Amino acid sequence: MVEEISQAQKQRLTFIDFSLQYFGHITRADLIYRFRMGTAAATRDFASYRALAPDNLQLIHQVKQYQRTEQFKPLFFHDAESVLIGLSRGFGDGLSFTVEPSDHCLDAIRLIHPKTDIIATLMRAIVQKKAIECQYISLSSGANKRILVPHVLVNNGHRWHVRAFDHKSQQFRDFVCTRFTKLNIIHDKYEPQSLSDKSKDKQWQRIVDLTLIPHPNVIHKEAIELDYDMTNGVITLEVRAALVGYLLQQWQVDSSKKHGLMGSQYQLALENPASLYGVENLMLAPGYETSGETQNKKKGEFNG
Repeated sequence: MVEEISQAQKQRLTFIDFSLQYFGHITRADLIYRFRMGTAAATRDFASYRALAPDNLQLIHQVKQYQRTEQFKPLFFHDAESVLIGLSRGFGDGLSFTVEPSDHCLDAIRLIHPKTDIIATLMRAIVQKKAIECQYISLSSGANKRILVPHVLVNNGHRWHVRAFDHKSQQFRDFVCTRFTKLNIIHDKYEPQSLSDKSKDKQWQRIVDLTLIPHPNVIHKEAIELDYDMTNGVITLEVRAALVGYLLQQWQVDSSKKHGLMGSQYQLALENPASLYGVENLMLAPGYETSGETQNKKKGEFNG
């Protein structure tokens, strides 16, 4: 039956399917607003979707909202690359098609993406502000069960992770999405919102000003200035503290006080290392100087 419907209607049904899978709910008003259609046409589309997948949604009359059922199985394929890029850029319209490789423009080689059902469960938990019960495999302790309250998905330049409140440690931490083996939403409120709310994540809420300059060892500094669109040999970035270490690592920024790191990979230097005070993931920053005691403490707080 899916093959028999028009492409225009297939896009609308894909939007319904996407919203149910990744947000857990959709209203008729959402469909009307997205596709600039009439009420009667929207009603027909929901009827068509229900005919194709009767067990995927239920109408909650009190709130006039279609909600995802526990028996939900996606009606359409949503490519992980397109979904993650779309979600991170804010389009969220469900029209996720497979990325076609090009002979003329190649992107960087990427790690394997998280499975779409993992992404979908995390996104629903984030949107609905729910806790999740999961099986997670970490580098330090192997497989273990956790209760997390996620609040944002992040691409750190190498892989996707979720920022979440960890019930066991009572702290906000980063968890790599590909390391989840089991994941279920806890529909009852598990954590007091006063503890797990996004606003309580100090490392996420704090903005750090990073001032970057060409590394002193670079001979032709104007090349680096062009690469990073610098003004007067400087570029200043505003970065969430929770993401600072990832950025400095990905860009190979010499974060030592005297910029003494050697090697052609270090084309940038951090002009203001003092701005990093209090950032928790500085073990990722190339050359950052800290005491062994602090370094060990920070390693214990990081789940990378």
